[in-house]
Amino acid sequence: MNELQKIQQETKKGILDLEQTIKNLDHDGVIIGDSKTCPLKHSFSDGIYVREISIPAGMIIVGKIHKHDHPNFLLKGSVVVITEKDGIEELTGPCSMISKPGTKRALYAKTDLVWTTVHLNPTNTQDLVELEKEIIADSFEDYELFIELKNKQIKQ
Repeated sequence: MNELQKIQQETKKGILDLEQTIKNLDHDGVIIGDSKTCPLKHSFSDGIYVREISIPAGMIIVGKIHKHDHPNFLLKGSVVVITEKDGIEELTGPCSMISKPGTKRALYAKTDLVWTTVHLNPTNTQDLVELEKEIIADSFEDYELFIELKNKQIKQ
């Protein structure tokens, strides 16, 4: 393992440790999923699912692992983001980026944010549980299994 891979592994571990620490906190400031504090807006069009979250200044968020690359739009605000592949970045909206498959982010909202992601929705389902099964991996291990399965299907 080279030096860059070691740093990426340490960063990934740090993001997972932060997520676990947040989950272990027992007070009103801890939010998991959709909430009045960080409301989600879901929109649908033919073959597309759009997810928008509003995040107040001062929040620390750990995102989910997405299985596919997809567009992201920081529509409003300033945020510090860390990922294992890109390290620490400061972003100010409006801006756009393509999220790589397997990316998990931790972020600190310096100001109020509006962040939007766009995902393929080939079955046009509006069932959020079903969509998350298609879009999200529950862990890095699940993501690796998804990739292995996808590669086997491509070879066949």
